[in-house]
Amino acid sequence: MATTPSGESLPIPERAAPPLKTALFLSPHLDDVVFSCGGTLAALAANGWRTILCTAFTGSVAEPTGFALACQTDKGLPRGADYMAVRRREDLAAAAILRVSEARHWGLLEAPHRGYGSASELFSGLRHDDAVWTQLVEPIRNVLRELEPEFVFVPQALGEHADHLQLVRGFLATEWPRPVRWYRDTPYAIRRPDAPRSALIPRTGRNITEALSSDVMERKIAACAAYQTQIPFQFGGLSNLRDQLVTLAASEGGHAHAERFWVTP
Repeated sequence: MATTPSGESLPIPERAAPPLKTALFLSPHLDDVVFSCGGTLAALAANGWRTILCTAFTGSVAEPTGFALACQTDKGLPRGADYMAVRRREDLAAAAILRVSEARHWGLLEAPHRGYGSASELFSGLRHDDAVWTQLVEPIRNVLRELEPEFVFVPQALGEHADHLQLVRGFLATEWPRPVRWYRDTPYAIRRPDAPRSALIPRTGRNITEALSSDVMERKIAACAAYQTQIPFQFGGLSNLRDQLVTLAASEGGHAHAERFWVTP
């Protein structure tokens, strides 16, 4: 409390806390952001950023059949399990490890539940009758308006997976006017380091790398390991997960550990 020359007390106005900077991460599936740029997310969170993770294709199907069922049973889950409920729990566990401020699940159905009948169909471009991207435009636009994030992270769709492409289409339809950081979809970036970005993504931009500390890299690996249903199928086990992620991080440019992004203006 300050005083005037006559001794009268004057209140000192409180200074408003500076608003938190916000980073929005858009993920097709319940693991893509964490596998691909979980280190950058963890580093931002550790530096006081508000980090929001939104995942598009998270909806449960009561009695899957055919290829959709095979995508569940080949991960070791029985026929009667709610596969996506298990995956949503894994995602929340990974988010907690990375100190994500908020994880949101939008509940749309994955491609195998929308008529894609084989692995080859998943990676063969978009079906002419699959317009799920139109259902993504509004939730993406709404979250952009709500948060007005400084950084937005979107997949490059390196593997040309249908769901990744649909998320890219939905995001581009919002006509977001600020720079975008397009992340390298992993494990596709491991399997094909030279895989090109989707042709949907703007050609004008530049590559940047974000260096990761050893502590942040360890947190990323721990968060990736939380996706227990995916690790054997995608990486061949936990030891391979670590080796592959560390090798990728060392190859991304000029640092012991790094993640690389295509930034468009």
